[in-house]
Amino acid sequence: MMPPAQSPARPAASPAEVAAIAALAIVLLPVGVHAQAASANADPVAPLAWMAGCWEVRTATRVTEEQWMRPAGSSMLGMSRTVAGGALREWESLRVAVVQGRVTYIATPSGQRETPFAATVVSDTLAAFENPTHDFPQRIAYRRIGNDSLVARISATQGGKERGMDIPMKRVRCGG
Repeated sequence: MMPPAQSPARPAASPAEVAAIAALAIVLLPVGVHAQAASANADPVAPLAWMAGCWEVRTATRVTEEQWMRPAGSSMLGMSRTVAGGALREWESLRVAVVQGRVTYIATPSGQRETPFAATVVSDTLAAFENPTHDFPQRIAYRRIGNDSLVARISATQGGKERGMDIPMKRVRCGG
């Protein structure tokens, strides 16, 4: 058996080298701590920023508008209304927020009780939420289709059958 190879002895660091390394550590330590804090405090709703703005689906007899504020404070606020024949037919207050540590879509349709839907997917192209105990819908999803359109889908399983509806929306200029 041969003795292990020996590496040449490295001379000790000079006092100037030690001071330079210490100064570099002092400068970089806060950057690393800040980066860790930023990632730990990252807004879990932020990936849904693509939903912010005004959206519309229009037919000859009906217009549905939906508007979302940009993410802030781990939340997004939204609203929706449907007008048909010149009359308000449906309206809804919407909110995406962190509830008990989980991103949640909270809908309050036409003055009814609010209903929470827990997130199953939150990304820069898809937001999907579900509440299997709700009658209809049990699932709500928004899928990004480019920068100017999305498809909202509401669905539920009833009597063992999937029932749902796709709502294609176009981005429109927000009025005021």
